[in-house]
Amino acid sequence: MRQTRRSHLASLLAVLAAPATLRAQTGKRVIVIGAGLAGLSAARDLQAAGAEVVVVEARDRIGGRIWTSHKWPDLPMDLGASWIHGVEGNPLTEIADAAGIERLETSYDAAMALDATGREVDLTATYDHAEALIEEAREAAEGLYEDIPLADAIEDSGDWDEADAATRRLIRHVVNGSVEAEYGGSWREVSAWSFDESKEFDGGDVLFPGGYDQIIQHLAEGLKIRTGQVVTRIAPDGAGVAVTLKDGSVLTADHAVVTVPLGVLKARDIAFGADLAPERAMAIEMIGMGLLNKCWLRFDRVAWPADVDWIEWVGPEDGFWSQWISLTRATGAPVLLAFHAGDQARELEGLTDALTVDAAHRALMAMFGADFPAPIDAQVTRWSEEEFTWGSYSFNAVGCTPDTRRALAGAEWEGRLVFAGEACEPDYWGTAHGAVLSGRGAAKVLG
Repeated sequence: MRQTRRSHLASLLAVLAAPATLRAQTGKRVIVIGAGLAGLSAARDLQAAGAEVVVVEARDRIGGRIWTSHKWPDLPMDLGASWIHGVEGNPLTEIADAAGIERLETSYDAAMALDATGREVDLTATYDHAEALIEEAREAAEGLYEDIPLADAIEDSGDWDEADAATRRLIRHVVNGSVEAEYGGSWREVSAWSFDESKEFDGGDVLFPGGYDQIIQHLAEGLKIRTGQVVTRIAPDGAGVAVTLKDGSVLTADHAVVTVPLGVLKARDIAFGADLAPERAMAIEMIGMGLLNKCWLRFDRVAWPADVDWIEWVGPEDGFWSQWISLTRATGAPVLLAFHAGDQARELEGLTDALTVDAAHRALMAMFGADFPAPIDAQVTRWSEEEFTWGSYSFNAVGCTPDTRRALAGAEWEGRLVFAGEACEPDYWGTAHGAVLSGRGAAKVLG
């Protein structure tokens, strides 16, 4: 039966009033740490299998890196994940279908590119050249004894050495859009061997006009979730585990599933009462935690071509204000979204919202003319400063392989502790659907 708001509140109050030790009526007792896609997916499958499950979440909201802002009541804006990438066979498509959630398709074919002066340009040849150079650089790097950063591989290539400044600027534009903005890591951090070794689902890309949090709300139905519960320590406890919260209280269960972002593990915000396997500890250090920030801009009218979804700008500064999404064709809304990744994203995080919006407006005037209107409102993310995330999603840093991610996933302490999340997914890392698949996989480990 679908829970009403009143029944959900009653069940939540019952959980909060329960004793710290989770007494199961039947089956295993499991604590899931993190109420993002991985945690909720694991909790649903475990509960369906008969386990007594409680989800503890540090934030005062559920969803994790799925974060829909309702600041604009008529236009929900996704500050974290926005799309289902590849709809065919994607577990998120299955969930959205079950929940009856509306989706709208966006297309890379509906695109335009502008140079620094605002002149429309065709970057087809540039992309072909850059992609060939990247592949050549990768092949050369694969002949080395050790992995190196993609930037080193490219800069060591003959094509780069022979290129003039303008050509190098165009190559960097492609690398920024197709590598850094795609995977969240700087070209000086990502692996030349494996930066793009991930799988994809077939089909187009769709977004949720009503917000990605509809997926979260559907997954959360019927689950016991405690928000505002910061986990500080996890330790073996007899035949089970003990989970210590920031307020000093302790929850005990047979198993714990850890689905916190990789950035939290890297920051060692959660202490472990027994050593983790050396290969898991090494994986935490080796896998990169990337950064992709969004700057949503709302206008009083559409002042750019209304028939495009993607806008690229080869501006004067490498990687700044170079990647844009328009919501106009898909939704009719006068809204633009600018992406920044890696080093440029970190640099912009040091600006106030007002200075960020001013920089965005100046970029748009350079792109479309001095009479381009100023935005009437904006929403800006700073994911590397989010204390329960410390970044956006994982990437393959130098030396990282699918085996590194497999080492991060799976069970510890004779099966009492299991790790899950997009960083644990060897094939679909860095994606929302990867988080779902990893959470379901964790449930199978305990099943």
